[in-house]
Amino acid sequence: QVQLVESGGGLVQPGGSLRLSCAASGFTFSSYAMSWYRQTPGKERELVAAITSAGGRINYADSVKGRFTISRDNAKNTVYLQMISLKPEDTAVYYCNARRPLYGMDYWGKGTLVTVSS
Repeated sequence: QVQLVESGGGLVQPGGSLRLSCAASGFTFSSYAMSWYRQTPGKERELVAAITSAGGRINYADSVKGRFTISRDNAKNTVYLQMISLKPEDTAVYYCNARRPLYGMDYWGKGTLVTVSS
């Protein structure tokens, strides 16, 4: 059974840091590109960061460049999102995504809430 379980969300003050984790199981993690998305009420889910299966290529949304870092540990079947210099506009539910488009595989976690507020 495929599972993506996000953790690490919570309440943080502006300028603070958080590290999100996404633990994967039930599929060959090292064969999948992994991404973090976020969504706020009334808005579409947006891509925050993505990393290829071997970690050789990484992309970020312009709004988080220089503040967020995506990484993965294929030995631990886990992808991370390190977030620093958090802003109130980073408040959202953050979702983990695993994708292998050539095979039509696309999995989602249930999300973890990040709230940036003083």
